Amino acid sequence: MRPDPRLGLAQIAMAGVLWGTGGLGVQLVREHVPMSVLTISAWRMAIAAVVLLLALVALRGGPALGRLLRERPGRVVVVGCGTAAYQALYFGAVVSAGVTVATVVSLGLAPVLLTLAAAARSRRRPGADRVLVLVAALTGLVLVSVGAGHGGSTGPHPVLGVTLAAASGAAYALATALGEPLARSTGPLTLTIATTTVGSLVLLPLLLVDAATGGVVATSEPVPVAVLLYLGVLTMALAYGLLYAGLRTADGSSAVVATLLEPVTAALVAAALLGERVGPLGIAGTLLILAAVAGLGRRGQDVGGPLTPPREPDRVSGLHRP
Repeated sequence: MRPDPRLGLAQIAMAGVLWGTGGLGVQLVREHVPMSVLTISAWRMAIAAVVLLLALVALRGGPALGRLLRERPGRVVVVGCGTAAYQALYFGAVVSAGVTVATVVSLGLAPVLLTLAAAARSRRRPGADRVLVLVAALTGLVLVSVGAGHGGSTGPHPVLGVTLAAASGAAYALATALGEPLARSTGPLTLTIATTTVGSLVLLPLLLVDAATGGVVATSEPVPVAVLLYLGVLTMALAYGLLYAGLRTADGSSAVVATLLEPVTAALVAAALLGERVGPLGIAGTLLILAAVAGLGRRGQDVGGPLTPPREPDRVSGLHRP
């Protein structure tokens, strides 16, 4: 039976929703302990790696992981490093230039880069429907970011922040582009374990740097520990598993558009739990992003459409394959 790209887009959209709750989690941790966002990110990936490795042992997925690392070691390392770099660079952009600039540049640049890369590979200009979806999504992203109450906040180093955000978006696009073929030949759990473990090893030095400079790198308080577990298990392990499951049928440029539900979720969570005002611009942006994601799903129904590229040979088997 032909795989349905709409299922893949739904899985990726769910990942975006989970990521959208991460900002609140980081804020809760920092309300209890003065832990840096980079240290929180390092713990998030480390917790995810441990949980996923325990699942791998329980489900006896070691042989699949071994095959993946033997056959695609370089690509696994690049995807894992790209995932870690995206998070670290994004948080650096937030500190340097503010939430709005970091969000719009980082999340907005990735779908543009992937669309251009797909056009270059196929030597064809993007179709009018693809451009329309992209414009709607990016416009919605700007409106949500501005309407969520961050529009007037600018960090102390805007030029550095824009540079970091652009690098973050490029790392996100690269990790997604290289992860897409891996996702089509590897089980989601196997791929998530491999890339998350690499990412956690990349971010581990941040804990050492914080410890050396007198920063808080650990806590025993129940609330921040619980939140860190939530961030690691749900917004990292589960969310990236959903992303890689979705990339088996949806292409990378569509995937990053679907993950723009992340800022939408963040704005709605902040409005519901923190009393922040979304505003008319935020509502309009939310509707535009939802319309763009719906447009992707509609295009995915077309036989031979751009959301259903040929599957690669199943060189690396994995867990949870249909």
